[in-house]
Amino acid sequence: MSLDTAPRLDADALLDDPQTRIVVCCGAGGVGKTTTAAALGVRAAERGRRVVVLTIDPAKRLAQSMGIDALDNSPRRVEGVEGPGELYAMMLDMKRTFDEIVEAHADADRARAILENPFYQSLSAGFAGTQEYMAMEKLGQLRARDSWDLIIVDTPPSRSALDFLDAPKRLGSFLDGRFIRLLTAPAKAGGRAGMKFLNVGMSMMTGTLGKLLGASLLRDVQTFVAAMDTLFGGFRTRAEATYRLLQAPGTAFLVVATPERDALREAAYFVERLEADRMPLAGLVLNRVHESDAAQLSAERALAAAEALDERSVDDAGSGAKSAGAAGTSTASAGGTGNGSAGAEGAAALLRLHAERMQVLAHERRTRDRFAALHPEVPVTQVTALPGDVHDLAGLRDVAELLTAQETQGA
Repeated sequence: MSLDTAPRLDADALLDDPQTRIVVCCGAGGVGKTTTAAALGVRAAERGRRVVVLTIDPAKRLAQSMGIDALDNSPRRVEGVEGPGELYAMMLDMKRTFDEIVEAHADADRARAILENPFYQSLSAGFAGTQEYMAMEKLGQLRARDSWDLIIVDTPPSRSALDFLDAPKRLGSFLDGRFIRLLTAPAKAGGRAGMKFLNVGMSMMTGTLGKLLGASLLRDVQTFVAAMDTLFGGFRTRAEATYRLLQAPGTAFLVVATPERDALREAAYFVERLEADRMPLAGLVLNRVHESDAAQLSAERALAAAEALDERSVDDAGSGAKSAGAAGTSTASAGGTGNGSAGAEGAAALLRLHAERMQVLAHERRTRDRFAALHPEVPVTQVTALPGDVHDLAGLRDVAELLTAQETQGA
């Protein structure tokens, strides 16, 4: 099966459907997820929807393309949208989101104790998996506020596929682990009984942990766990609710890839993982696809023509030199022959460039067809490679036009 016979992804129909409330753009790093998410946001807003684009990517491309100096943890309206809808954009601030959760679900004294705890400050600033979990939290917050009828998520640039989805499970395993249960037991027991339990329960491991972590850090961890104990259940509950939200019919996942072997291998993994987790896959966005207006001229024919021009240039140069010597007008003849030779050389160089491009197109087609053969059920839309980077709303509109074209883009 080739990509030409694959089902077509109708992105406009997806964006126009009022039942579509969340679109998640996922894929390997460097394939254009951020630009795709932004272009979809512009398209949906200009077709009448109230949209917020949430990016997890710390790069400033999204803000710059939308004419905003900087994005932060609060949605900011994008000016210049040409249509009846509204567009907002924001960038996840992992630590600020964590702080907001603590402030919202703990009394003032407990919240202050948590926020000032050194272990919490380290955890909220960069603990492994925190970014993905906080992305889930922020998505849940946005959806609960019901201020937007479409949320578009640009997932973290992580090599590990769908860490975004794994975060709630990892959090649950962490909170249910023996180490955490042991640390929370003193807080649950309370008073001297709790301290006695702590002394007994920790006696065999305190020495080792103290050497590994340091006594001060171990105390910070114990204090943090005691203060957070009442919030752990809420973390798990909200994470599970957001996970179910991602499985709901109103959510659509778009896998973004480029027509390269590694990117499409990652895309295939994403497709398989989404299916295994019963996540609603809308389709594949194949980004930066190359095209040629002279595709009828194959690479082989172009190279043959270039070689013929090279041979003719050599013959013409030799004939010109002989004629010039016989007539005694070497200077004039050499000038005329040089101009003709230069023109032939230029044409040959263009033919070789065309041959290289056709080889790239052939490689892309083989790679795309291989993906289509493995996943013939996945709808696909292609986005032609642009000559430059996207820097503004006009560029995002161009991407959206290509992405939502009614006909599948061909090579």
